[in-house]
Amino acid sequence: MNGSPASVVEAALRHYRSQDREAALPLYADDFTFTSPQDDHIGKAAFFERCFPTADRFTEQRILHLVAADEEVVFVQYEYELTSGERHRNMEAVTVRDGLIREVQVFFGGRV
Repeated sequence: MNGSPASVVEAALRHYRSQDREAALPLYADDFTFTSPQDDHIGKAAFFERCFPTADRFTEQRILHLVAADEEVVFVQYEYELTSGERHRNMEAVTVRDGLIREVQVFFGGRV
């Protein structure tokens, strides 16, 4: 994909929310890794099996900040509301190289 790392991350988030797996898959490198407090360096296949299909837990997700830290790393802070009514904020550090997402590190925040 052409475009800045921030535009790649924005597209990935948009495809996650709409659950458009076919549009999202080409944005991720084959050697992609995903790390969160619940997942430790899982690969692309595991991410798309376990993490990608979770958007139905949210009634809303709003990007608060999406900032390029350098030529490869984008920081994203977002707030979301679960179907239970709870609201939370998370941060992600997303590495984009050669137009592909190589790594996502998620840092869970508390309730808002």
